[in-house]
Amino acid sequence: MSPPAGRDDNRTGGPTRPFAVTEDELEQAVREAFTRRVAVARPFVADPAGLAIRRADRARRRQMLAGVALAAVATVTVSAGMAQLGQQPGPPTHPTVVLGDPYASPLPGPAPHLSAAPRADLGRGEVDLILDDVLVTAGGLRLALPDVGPAAERAQRLPDGAGWAVVGAPTAAGRSLWIVLPQGAAHLLLAGAREIVLSPDSRQVAWREGTELVVAGIVGTQVVAAARTPASPDAVPVAFAGDTVLIRPDPGRSGHALWRPAAGPPRGVGDRALHVYGARPDGLVVALVSAGTPRRPCVALLDPARDLAPVRTACGPTLNEDGPGGVSADGRWLLANGKAGREDRALLVDLDRLAPTPTARPAGPPLAGPVAWTPQGTAHYSDAAGALVRVEVSRVLDGEAARSVPVNGLPAGDRPVPVGNDHRP
Repeated sequence: MSPPAGRDDNRTGGPTRPFAVTEDELEQAVREAFTRRVAVARPFVADPAGLAIRRADRARRRQMLAGVALAAVATVTVSAGMAQLGQQPGPPTHPTVVLGDPYASPLPGPAPHLSAAPRADLGRGEVDLILDDVLVTAGGLRLALPDVGPAAERAQRLPDGAGWAVVGAPTAAGRSLWIVLPQGAAHLLLAGAREIVLSPDSRQVAWREGTELVVAGIVGTQVVAAARTPASPDAVPVAFAGDTVLIRPDPGRSGHALWRPAAGPPRGVGDRALHVYGARPDGLVVALVSAGTPRRPCVALLDPARDLAPVRTACGPTLNEDGPGGVSADGRWLLANGKAGREDRALLVDLDRLAPTPTARPAGPPLAGPVAWTPQGTAHYSDAAGALVRVEVSRVLDGEAARSVPVNGLPAGDRPVPVGNDHRP
């Protein structure tokens, strides 16, 4: 027998009350439930339903206030960061070579055995070293860097002990920039750049990307507040002087352009600099220029505020026109490759006493890589044989040149990479 039409068998047609319940109805239902459970006629000292409702209200308010507080903290943090980044020159853009999803290495495991002989001659406790794929800190901590170390060309400490900035050697795909955290995790910031230049304090970076030059700030494991400008086919950044980027328009010729992103595109200044070694704390640029009669390479201090006009020039030492070199943290000493008689040597030049014919003292074997100066005035570099050289200025002034110290355990052809620590006075 079929049920009557329009009626479900043994079921109601639907709920007699709607499922949507307002907050007032919910509170009333709670009160009715507590009222039905009361077994005595005398009034309650406390209202159970009201107590439950008030507790729920307080819980909601606490959650809301916690969310507001977190939002406020996040807002203040982002605002502070933007205020700091706002000091970076140029309009902010998003560099295409920046990888937002970093390569994060796990915490370092046991590092392979690498030792130097004798250990005391390495100046341990002065600079960090990258030995193949291991970063050995001045304090003796060893961090395994399987993705970064073997390709490292130069490295600098980040400010405030935040880690290290490591620039990779050039490859067919270009250069890379890594940030290594104190725990050993490595983050890839830039890839495929033609040239990468770090400011002495590691707070800014400039690079060539396609047809553009880019400058940006480094905050944590990101590059931020990037400014871009079109560039000639061969132009590359070579150094920082404060917030000014020195650009070499043509590597085959002397002269540079100055780029202050806040002031517009780069402009040529007509200088005769052949090679730039770095900048002093007073802002003067240490360079090799073509000067004298006949023309020859000379050491000069150039002023970026006056279109790299020479402040002092000395044509005594014979320095290589395009070779490694570095300026001490206090700006007094230049260590660079040159000639001592007929022999290739690393030469130490006193930049505070640039007389017309200054004396350049032989400091050690020729440099084969970057120079890392300590704030105390000791330089470290690697030579062509892959040995480590420590130059102590006082000993060089006394006529004692530094000697190479072999590093045991490095693969054939590898060289130690000393890490710059530019905590300037």
